[in-house]
Amino acid sequence: MSASLSLQGRKAGAVRSPKISLRDFASWDTGLGIITLIALMLAVVFVPRFATSFNLSQAIALVSEKALIVLPMALLMIVREIDLSVASILALTSCILGVLLQSGWPLMGAIPVVLLAGALCGALNGWLVTRLGLASLLVTLGTMGLYRGLGYVLLGANSVNELPDGLTDFGIAPLFTAAIPQTILPFLILAPIFAIVLHRTAIGRRIYAIGGSPEVARYSGIRSDRLRLWLFTLSGLVCAIAGIVFTARLSNARANNAQGFELEIITMALLGGISVFGGRGRLSGVIWAVILVALLRDVLGLEGVGGNAQGISIGLLLILSLLLGGVFQTRLDAARRRAPPPPPEVVLPEPAS
Repeated sequence: MSASLSLQGRKAGAVRSPKISLRDFASWDTGLGIITLIALMLAVVFVPRFATSFNLSQAIALVSEKALIVLPMALLMIVREIDLSVASILALTSCILGVLLQSGWPLMGAIPVVLLAGALCGALNGWLVTRLGLASLLVTLGTMGLYRGLGYVLLGANSVNELPDGLTDFGIAPLFTAAIPQTILPFLILAPIFAIVLHRTAIGRRIYAIGGSPEVARYSGIRSDRLRLWLFTLSGLVCAIAGIVFTARLSNARANNAQGFELEIITMALLGGISVFGGRGRLSGVIWAVILVALLRDVLGLEGVGGNAQGISIGLLLILSLLLGGVFQTRLDAARRRAPPPPPEVVLPEPAS
């Protein structure tokens, strides 16, 4: 009798598995991915010339540098920091590369110098924030003008247009197919590395801990200042890579390169689900946001919408992402609080032999 009851209890326990609701799959990046895929299909069907190899190659090339820079920007925003000087570092490193090549340096000798210059610019930002306790918004607002001003010191209003074939070929050559330019290759290499570090390593857990609660992270033994300093340095290094890509793609180096990139990069991060208050967000959502913003710009360009109107649309998208992100997170947190806890697991005794 007891064995029969035990067997029935086990069968009932096996049947009473926890219910899976749509809330378990609710996430910002999933919804953004669905919206992006729908928008992509609509563009293919209704926008003439969108699906051509030339147009896709141009659209991907135009977003190559922004896609690179948004990777470290997302990490900085997760730890409650921001870097407004990213486009200025790109311009300065582009100028340094142009000056070195104009002076007769070989390309393979100039690239390490450019990367070092970008890392030093990021390290200066990080030092001012972590050692002097200044707000990153104000620090990078100041260095945004400083770094671009140094670019004008190096080149003035002039530009360097005579570049080695190895660099210019990289800027125009296709990757695997005519629809994918080589300029997206650095992003394709770095994006998985950033994702693995953020979501699968102890460093990523520390990044989220600092963004979630800096005080708790500090009392837990996490060296927050050192990690934030390294993140700023990494941001500068990636901006230097983007500067090389930008110089190769446009075949020129000048001080006014990449003006206004900051707004679009921050829009991508926020639209991708990175919380403005830190501690939340995934790189998968950021990548979907990169695709969506690139798609929006390309479609507007094909429809004859000018650059100023495109800038207005990006600004509106930034405001919309802030509003929707706040509403989404508020509702998701409320739903999680209302969700009943899982039933305790009941272990029935074995029947007596």
